[in-house]
Amino acid sequence: MSAVASVPLLLLAAYLLGSIPFAVIVSRALGLPDPRSFGSGNPGATNVLRTGSRVAAAITLLGDAGKGAAAVLLCRALTESLSLPPMVPAWAGAAAFVGHLYPLFLRFRGGKGVATFLGTLLALVPLVGFATCLLWLLVAALFRYSSVASIFCALSASLALWRIASPSGAALAVALMSALLVWRHRRNIAQLLAGTESKIGQRASASASSATTTSSAPPG
Repeated sequence: MSAVASVPLLLLAAYLLGSIPFAVIVSRALGLPDPRSFGSGNPGATNVLRTGSRVAAAITLLGDAGKGAAAVLLCRALTESLSLPPMVPAWAGAAAFVGHLYPLFLRFRGGKGVATFLGTLLALVPLVGFATCLLWLLVAALFRYSSVASIFCALSASLALWRIASPSGAALAVALMSALLVWRHRRNIAQLLAGTESKIGQRASASASSATTTSSAPPG
């Protein structure tokens, strides 16, 4: 098999990596309720935190971010060794991101992708990724809306990569991820406009008789 012919297989592998539902796996391993059954119903770190388990939320956050970063770094190593097209790592990160949003293992009903987006960005362009993480924290602290911080940071990162030197394919891949991230937040946007969006730290009801606190951890 030629190097170029292996690209679709690498992207498929990245998608499957992104499909790993850490929120569900971690919750089951620690005896917590399925995050899809309470709160926002989103299989991500913020909803896991509504169980009251900071450990579970932290592991979920690291797992969701890590799979995006891993897709980029592994494909970067293979790109160098197999002489693949230079844009492959960026598109592998995007494939992992899509896997998180539409995971095969959860019947294509996944999270909103913020943690995986940040992990991918940190691996692609570390300086921009780090700045985006700090910006998320700042916006979240100012406005107390996780959705506002997530959307603002995704759009800011996308604009930044069009104005600075970045790895091949990174600007376009991040633009696509940003658009999908905003789309996945369409319900939050409607709630913001209606004045019904929950703020960070606001209690949310849970159907699994578990604690229901939230924090400023980015949603999955």
